[in-house]
Amino acid sequence: MSVTHRRAVSAGIAATALAVLAACGQVPAEQEDDEPAAPTPAAGPVEVSTLDPRVVLTYDGGLMTLDTGTGEVLDDLPLDGFLRVNPAGDGRHVLISTDEGFRAYDAGLEARGHGDHFHYYASPPAITDTLLPAERAGHVVTHAGRTALFADGTGEVQVIDPAALVDGAPPTNTWRAPDPHHGVAVELADHSLVVSVGTEEGRTGAVLLDAERRELARTEDCPGLHGEATARDEVVVLGCEDGPVILRQGEFTKVAVDGEYARSGNLAGHPGSAVVLGDYKTDPDAELERPEQVALIDTTEVSLRLVDLDASYSFRSLGRGPGGEALVLTTDGTLRILDEDSGAELDRVAVTEPWEEPDDWQQPRPALHVVDGVAYVTDPAADRLHTVGISMGTVVRSYDLPHTPNEIAVATGFGAHDVADHDDAEHDGHDHADHGDAEEHAEHDH
Repeated sequence: MSVTHRRAVSAGIAATALAVLAACGQVPAEQEDDEPAAPTPAAGPVEVSTLDPRVVLTYDGGLMTLDTGTGEVLDDLPLDGFLRVNPAGDGRHVLISTDEGFRAYDAGLEARGHGDHFHYYASPPAITDTLLPAERAGHVVTHAGRTALFADGTGEVQVIDPAALVDGAPPTNTWRAPDPHHGVAVELADHSLVVSVGTEEGRTGAVLLDAERRELARTEDCPGLHGEATARDEVVVLGCEDGPVILRQGEFTKVAVDGEYARSGNLAGHPGSAVVLGDYKTDPDAELERPEQVALIDTTEVSLRLVDLDASYSFRSLGRGPGGEALVLTTDGTLRILDEDSGAELDRVAVTEPWEEPDDWQQPRPALHVVDGVAYVTDPAADRLHTVGISMGTVVRSYDLPHTPNEIAVATGFGAHDVADHDDAEHDGHDHADHGDAEEHAEHDH
């Protein structure tokens, strides 16, 4: 896809970012002392005219939820331990990884379909009693309207319909790997399951299972497997230490790379693009490698293109734009917007001050999360959150936070099923583009 055509694609969804960011700009992030405090939300759902995204952020000692319309922190919840958060896939709930398993947190936004339009409801965000038990809760991957949860301590995969979380613990379709390991799984539209193969000592490959969980295909050619991403036509890319593996139409294929060690463990896909963005590391002996190249993995050509950035990045730096653009948040404080086919830099947005990735993966560093044409960037050094309009190439608003942010998830009120219906509905408020698969996969051992 040419740069000109990509800009046209981005312009076509620019209303999405503009609508969200216009709402975000209605009230200053900091209220003056003589301004009235924001009204306390009612106890139950209240119908509203628009849904302003809510950002759920972890910090050392708890979790906070920011309303992007008012700039208000709606919930500040003390919680012990290191917290991990992932969108559940319904646009409303966030899954918190705890010692007991995956705990559902309700961000309080909901879009309800009503004939040819939607009604929007907001309620106070709150942690729920819903727990999906898992020993050493690991990766969460949403695709095709279902969410796969991996328990590293047992190798168990739970697949749920996230829309059912509104009623409590949803029914689960479970499968257990022969050996526990730090794994990952994704269920495809036909209910087949792609899941890692490994032991506590390491991962070696992956299998494709049908809807009855019978093996259809296998690869043992993916040492150190970590992370996955889905591209156009439900092609799955798996990160390995010697070049990625691609699953297309039921067959695994290895991507050729230079050298014996070429690790891509953190991947970002887009449902309209045949290219997957990945990190790229080449030093097997580094205690913490800070790479300055990213990989563009072409799932059609089964090839890999390297892009030099002249700056490093972290495992929380990768994302995809609404037109498939490859996004990288680099340590010079900029968000790079790249053409995913050629690697050409389309834009560069200054967002934070320069930063360095900390040695401990659990320590805060700027993190990127992209939803509906808006890039949300945490700024731990300044205790702030920034929103970037990708098609506009500018920081539109910044929010002051009461705590130093670490992990991030964004709730919009629209799940995957809602988005498809919403595109053709008459409505007020925001348009919502297809979220696709752009999961971050942290590079670490639990």
